[in-house]
Amino acid sequence: MPLDTWLLYVVTVFFVSATPGPNMLLALNHGIRYGVRHTVPTLLGLLSALGLIMAASAAGLGALLAASELAFSVVKYAGAAYLIYLGIKTWRAPPTPLNAGDDSAPEGPAWRRFATGFLVAMSNPKAFVFFAALFPQFMDARLPQAPQLAVLAVTFYVIETAWQFAYAGGGARLRHWLASPARLKWMNRAAGTAFGAAGVALTAVSRH
Repeated sequence: MPLDTWLLYVVTVFFVSATPGPNMLLALNHGIRYGVRHTVPTLLGLLSALGLIMAASAAGLGALLAASELAFSVVKYAGAAYLIYLGIKTWRAPPTPLNAGDDSAPEGPAWRRFATGFLVAMSNPKAFVFFAALFPQFMDARLPQAPQLAVLAVTFYVIETAWQFAYAGGGARLRHWLASPARLKWMNRAAGTAFGAAGVALTAVSRH
């Protein structure tokens, strides 16, 4: 892969990953509630799902979702329903005062945070189509495909991981400000509204 092509890809992914969306909102929200260390399972869930999406897109699922209205709609509405459910759950979360430190263990096992991250990342069928459409733009058909896919995937992972930790770290720094139950209540409602809005917006997403 030519260096200039790779650098263009880096710039593209940098800004795409930085854009606030359900993944980054979840990293921010869990960073606020649990601190960075206890948000790592959430981030691993997000990244595991993204890895699966990239692999599935490379295998042709992205093309299938782009071609089949029914398949795309099934994944889309299932994802929208989950985001709306997560929004309601976050809105209704009790405003339990947060420990400003990063060592307070959250309620529930780590696998539950992992599962939440995984399901949020998997909730958007557009991601499958995105990777299926994005990767070929930066690949040379005359060169072996596997090494190029590996470079694109690793580069995406590094940038995406950095941004997720940045959002989680930003959330952790808000813990001092959210020591007040009243402020936490409004933060829960803002985050819940954002998740719900993302779910509603997802219902309007088309394959193209």
